[in-house]
Amino acid sequence: MPLTNDQLRQAAKQTTVYKSARTITEAKLQGIQTVFLCHSHKDEVLVRGLISLLHNQGWKVYVDWADTTMPETPNEETARKIKEKIVESAFFMFLATANSTASRWCPWEIGYADGKKPIDKIIVIPTSSGSTVYGNEYLGLYRRLDISKASKLAVWKPGVSTGGMLVENL
Repeated sequence: MPLTNDQLRQAAKQTTVYKSARTITEAKLQGIQTVFLCHSHKDEVLVRGLISLLHNQGWKVYVDWADTTMPETPNEETARKIKEKIVESAFFMFLATANSTASRWCPWEIGYADGKKPIDKIIVIPTSSGSTVYGNEYLGLYRRLDISKASKLAVWKPGVSTGGMLVENL
């Protein structure tokens, strides 16, 4: 079952406890998993919730709007920096929402990641709002992140609903 927008909003309110690393490089040196989070800026509260959930698993999450070196207006430099961060991060996650699937940047980012990363390093995070599920078009291609029966974040292979791997073990 996909993460609900309500679950992510609730997680955004929680205090996160995680290992401190200012950069992806520093996180790697400390043995912390790193992830580039592809998302729509319109979903900031949902993104903050997902960041909280991942930080609580000890992960370093890169989001472009938290990067003070990014240009204020997207341009060629923005694209170059995003490409660098996608390659630099161990994982690429796509937060599938109504906004990200309609975005001009998000499909470009997952397409770029698909050409640069091993398939098992790309993870889609389907979300739901009411009876609508977002991310369906990607679920057959990539692993997906969800909440396990034990209420922990886990990743499943495409089309499989059993045998997920806990995020803390990736």
